Amino acid sequence: MPSPTEITVQQLARLVGTPEAPAIVDVRSHEHFDADPRFIPCAVRRDATQVDAWAQDFTGQRVVVTCQHGGKSSQGAAAWLRTKGIAAESLEGGHEAWLSEKALLVDSRKLPPRDAKGRTVWVTRARPKVDRIACPWLIRRFVDRDAVLLFVNPIEVAGVAERFKAAPYDVEGVYWSHRGDRCSFDTFVQELGLSSPPLDRLALIVRGADTGRQDLAPEAAGLLAASFGYSRMYKDDLEQLEHAMEFYDAIYRWARDAMDETHNWPATKAKPAKAPEPSRA
Repeated sequence: MPSPTEITVQQLARLVGTPEAPAIVDVRSHEHFDADPRFIPCAVRRDATQVDAWAQDFTGQRVVVTCQHGGKSSQGAAAWLRTKGIAAESLEGGHEAWLSEKALLVDSRKLPPRDAKGRTVWVTRARPKVDRIACPWLIRRFVDRDAVLLFVNPIEVAGVAERFKAAPYDVEGVYWSHRGDRCSFDTFVQELGLSSPPLDRLALIVRGADTGRQDLAPEAAGLLAASFGYSRMYKDDLEQLEHAMEFYDAIYRWARDAMDETHNWPATKAKPAKAPEPSRA
């Protein structure tokens, strides 16, 4: 049983990918990280011995610190954060425990270089509908919660990518885009090592909506309708993304937790109501 200042792999795995996920700080040594350069979704790298210098970055947040074994590095850094008034826990068993449970890991070698603030930067065409909202949702929930997402005129994507060192996505001829009959969301899931039953199900729905094959999943038609609706409701692309994030959160939670649940009305059949007795007045 974990101590009150630890969180188990199972507990953290249930939070990953949801709006309630804590900030995750990976303080593994360079040696350990080089041996396995994958990280828990949305984790950021920090030096445990420099915790006093970066603690303020997490003020007001819930934090989980992980190291290789869940020992002195993560427990020490978490304890130091708590002295700053930050709600911090260490991951019980650390990276090795996460590996043993076969929980999701993101391959850092596939990601674009981070900017001076440690953020990944991405650019795509303006006026998003399906893929260009689904992919940013995946990035923010599973890759980099602070990612910078740029929406520009289609003819400017390549130039902006070069000028601002951003990774272009969902445009022709780039790495993060459609491949064969698969859409850009499929590419992100595959290349980043995020394949899992709920994300694979969500990918099928996105693919059906984005490529005009609504027969792939019955939910694809609903996603397409909602996507067109969001694009009409919001002129600003970032505002559209902000509001659509919750919609994708809901679909993900359905795909993860509620696919076997059904709904009917009424839940149980009641006996027909009796007709009122005629008045004898």
